[in-house]
Amino acid sequence: MAKPDTLLSVVVPIYNEAPGLGRFNDALVKSVGQTMPNAYEIIYVNDGSTDDTASVITNLASKNKRVRLLSLSRNFGKEVATTAGLHAAAGKAIITIDGDGQHPPELIADFVKEWRAGNKVVIGLRVANRKEGLVKKLGSRVFYKLANRIMSLRLEPGATDFRLIDRAVQQEFTRMTERNRITRGLIDWLGYKRAYIEFQANPRLAGEAGYSFRKLSKLAVDSVISLSISPLYISAYVGGIVLPSSTLIGLSMIIDGIAGDPLGWHVTGSAYLVVVLLFLVGILLVSQGIIGLYLSHIHTETQNRPLYVIDDEKTINI
Repeated sequence: MAKPDTLLSVVVPIYNEAPGLGRFNDALVKSVGQTMPNAYEIIYVNDGSTDDTASVITNLASKNKRVRLLSLSRNFGKEVATTAGLHAAAGKAIITIDGDGQHPPELIADFVKEWRAGNKVVIGLRVANRKEGLVKKLGSRVFYKLANRIMSLRLEPGATDFRLIDRAVQQEFTRMTERNRITRGLIDWLGYKRAYIEFQANPRLAGEAGYSFRKLSKLAVDSVISLSISPLYISAYVGGIVLPSSTLIGLSMIIDGIAGDPLGWHVTGSAYLVVVLLFLVGILLVSQGIIGLYLSHIHTETQNRPLYVIDDEKTINI
């Protein structure tokens, strides 16, 4: 269990980050130690890494008793790993930070300062990323614009998982049971007074980014589905356009037939029928796709499986 004097918890979800973990931990311990001397804990959540990540963290924990390892039994994904760390944290304030070095640990003092000023949520706002590709950058902009149009909850562009939450926020967060989750979205949904700290993302300390375009796309879809019911109305909106359009086409066919084709269209009734059928099939497919997304989430939620599984044999100091 965490020590009773723990004031600040730092949660670091980790997956195959062994090469750069030592340098990251040195920077993190230095920053946290200067901010909260002898009043912190660092929880590394090993999300089923297949490299030497667990061994590296075990070695770090043997040298610093405030470093702890929480090992999941397999790879559950970053969102669930972050959730596991938030559940285990004992601090009055909890910071989540990526272990690849892109989130600058030296800004932790600024986060704590904003928390002490009364903000229960402090969010790291990425204003630049030196190695962010054009596709990812454009995709991010499009996602935020679309999401903020169809969701009642506003997502701040550039907001990251580098954030601090108060103990009160953590307690409310633990009540949430979604499995297809996006942690930052759930924290934003909770509300509370917040502040933003801008930062420029550093290059990764080692290796390649774990989030592929496919994973990022899935994360974007999951966030919209989890935090908004607006997509359910898309088929109704499309139907509201197609229905009057089909009616106009039908009336045009009747008028054209009665008046003897004054516009010179020379379009047969079967051609109009084919167009109408294509529209209807398209609406049906879109509707089925949206319903399928929601049904898949309902299916996952009703399975009632544990959100994560802790490997007790590989977990230390928790």
